[in-house]
Amino acid sequence: MSYWRLYYHLVWATKQRLPLIKPELEAKLHGYIIGKADYLGCITHDINGTENHIHIVASIPPSLSISQYVKKIKGSSSHHWNNTLASNSDKFYWQQGYGVFSMGSKQLETAVNYVKNQKIHHSQGTTIPALENDAPDTS
Repeated sequence: MSYWRLYYHLVWATKQRLPLIKPELEAKLHGYIIGKADYLGCITHDINGTENHIHIVASIPPSLSISQYVKKIKGSSSHHWNNTLASNSDKFYWQQGYGVFSMGSKQLETAVNYVKNQKIHHSQGTTIPALENDAPDTS
């Protein structure tokens, strides 16, 4: 494997941005995603979000495309949630699409801090709109 240092800030939402990420299961979802990313050879620098979306700061090796990473993480995490974590009435789905932002190593700490403080940013109205965008503007 070649030497690589690639950093991405990814964001995607629950289906119809419904509040599906229950606080009591959020840590288990995040733990599962980190485990899956590790299995894929990726590094998760931080993960957090709110009840209707998730942010991940990750390093994805050049052998795995960003779209493959997102597809594998979203697909397996919703499957895991629906078959392991949730009752039959609490089905979990991710919305189509995602946002991805590349950065250099100098921006990594700032991105990690932004993700780490997601709930504070949303409660205080200090989000950065461009980093909350998970789909193209279709208006």
